[in-house]
Amino acid sequence: MADTAEHEQGQKSESLTTVLIALAANTLIAIAKSVVAVITGSASMVAEAAHSWADAGNEIFLLTAERRAAKPRDATHPFGYGREAYVWSMFAAFGLFGAGAVVSVWHGISVLGHEEPETSYTWAYAVLAIAFVLESVSFVQATRQTRSEARARGLRPLKFIANTSNPTLRAVFAEDAAALVGLLIAGIGIFLHQVTGNAVWDAVGSILVGLLLGVVAIFLIGRNRDYLVGQAVRPELWRQAYDELNGSDEVERVTFLHLEFVGPGRVFLVAAVDLTGDDTESRLAGRLAELGRLIEERELVERAMITLSRSDAPTLDPDESATPATRPAGGRMS
Repeated sequence: MADTAEHEQGQKSESLTTVLIALAANTLIAIAKSVVAVITGSASMVAEAAHSWADAGNEIFLLTAERRAAKPRDATHPFGYGREAYVWSMFAAFGLFGAGAVVSVWHGISVLGHEEPETSYTWAYAVLAIAFVLESVSFVQATRQTRSEARARGLRPLKFIANTSNPTLRAVFAEDAAALVGLLIAGIGIFLHQVTGNAVWDAVGSILVGLLLGVVAIFLIGRNRDYLVGQAVRPELWRQAYDELNGSDEVERVTFLHLEFVGPGRVFLVAAVDLTGDDTESRLAGRLAELGRLIEERELVERAMITLSRSDAPTLDPDESATPATRPAGGRMS
């Protein structure tokens, strides 16, 4: 499990770099869009400005998530602070929904059917082009990290993003992708307004950008919720942990094994095993404690809880079910 642990722990410095690049890009873009929205009065540009300010604010939440989740466990938090990452990422997703999606849709509906004064569209196109370049820089960084980590796990990038335990990378990737699509929608809306003279296209662009942000925000909220309530690890990681535990010289058989994420790249491992030999209960307790300590030396494992199996507990068959962790443990605490 060592190689997988190293990958699952992630490259924290790279995640931090990804968030910082996104923060710088979104802040510059938000300022530029806001100025041009005032100059042009474009509904689509107002929506895009709201989107970029929401993204910039969200990066602050994501930076907080990175910092707070890295705190080591203590007496009050025996499983560490890793789930803080999902809490603060959830705040960021709610911010994207409220400050981005709702504001964009509301503004688009409010100007629907109202004629906007004619204005120069040069500034609007210029800022959209600049924003596309800056968003692309941030998206390229997020994509590079995503492809690197997905390749290490043998997954496709989109599947990796949907299932990674790293909420900050998922948020930056999804928000940047939505931003690039949103810029295209806004540009089309402004162009149709310009060539037809009908402001309804601009308003529709604002509404579509808002709906896009709403979909992305709901996706991010759902994934953070999954990890907050307890997300089990991927089957291949479970199998690797089982093989290493079952292959230990100390372990005769495994009757239960469950791994659950308690933070980005951090899991809580629970297992029921029979140990080799026929020691007294006090010696068995010591051997179980030592086995748990050795498992916790793995970079991936935040805490390990190893119990003794009941004598009548069936041996765990890793190929019997797609969700082997649901089998009753039948063990007792050491």
